[in-house]
Amino acid sequence: MEWKHPGSPVKKKFKSQPSAGKVLLTIFWDSQGVILEHYLEKGATVNSVGYSEMLSTELKPAIRTKRQGLLSSGVLLLHDNTRPHSAIHTLQTLVKLGFTVLEHPAYSPDLAPSDYHLFGPLKDALRGRQFTSDEGVKKAVCEWLAAQPKTFFSECIQKLLERWNKCIAKHGDYVEI
Repeated sequence: MEWKHPGSPVKKKFKSQPSAGKVLLTIFWDSQGVILEHYLEKGATVNSVGYSEMLSTELKPAIRTKRQGLLSSGVLLLHDNTRPHSAIHTLQTLVKLGFTVLEHPAYSPDLAPSDYHLFGPLKDALRGRQFTSDEGVKKAVCEWLAAQPKTFFSECIQKLLERWNKCIAKHGDYVEI
């Protein structure tokens, strides 16, 4: 029940569509483009065991297929220092795979190329669109990634290197570009 006076506006009822829930994407890429897109299953959580399994069973074969020769010449992996990435189980998996992990300074999203240079433009491209299913979101992300020009990923790496060099020159102090 609501108290209303004769001049109260009439509430309009409208139909709402269910929207897609959150979709978690883990993406591995280099200057040539995307190597692996991995979407976390609904209800699953990111942990060291799952991340290590993804590295072994999905990333390594994807590198072998898409970047022939890279596994023998050496893989440099830059990921942040979240718990699943820095746990002992993950570190052991990385050693077993022969991947070299680049150090990532804590609390430096501007030095995380996916956070700073990839997901920002992706969010801008998807802003305002409504998705009714997780599959719709995944399809839109996949299409956006495929539509990026060949130079997009190499430019992301170049911007990261410029920012990284300025940060090193300032001995780790914050840098504005």
